Amino acid sequence: MGHRLSKIYTRTGDDGSTGLADGSRVDKDSARVEAMGAVDELNCLVGGVLIHPLPDAVDALLTDVQHALFDIGGEMAIPGASTLNEAYVLGLERSLDHFNADLPMLKEFILPGGGGAAVAAHVARAVCRRAERRLRTLARVEEVNPHSQRYLNRLSDLLFVLARVLAVGDRGEVFWNPKRER
Repeated sequence: MGHRLSKIYTRTGDDGSTGLADGSRVDKDSARVEAMGAVDELNCLVGGVLIHPLPDAVDALLTDVQHALFDIGGEMAIPGASTLNEAYVLGLERSLDHFNADLPMLKEFILPGGGGAAVAAHVARAVCRRAERRLRTLARVEEVNPHSQRYLNRLSDLLFVLARVLAVGDRGEVFWNPKRER
């Protein structure tokens, strides 16, 4: 591995800018940095799911997801870079089909709940949707890898399915009751 950080603070961002991997500088609140930050936050939350006891297949899948999210972050750190390809998206679709196959059909809305791992997956799903929106905002003004956009879209679906899987295996799904007494 190449460059290592020996000093964490540089003071170069004190003016409200940050450096990209290509050496250019952008405002810290630019669409690019907002998208990078949302993907980084998502990656942290996927790590938060991974701290729970999980089936081996879910653990391996989410570890792979973390690497892909780091790849997406790398793409955004280098304008014009493209790392993800169709195989990443197809891999998520295969995983979605596999984990969804044995779940009961949904007839009502699910509330985030069902145990710690399920809630962590729901939070990651919600932040994944935000990361997808931030990447879309960036794509309106700059070129963005379309596979990365599709990956985030599938990933939010996968996190929803995994939340269901983890809830079924833990405390059970929590369904929305719109007619509850108040």
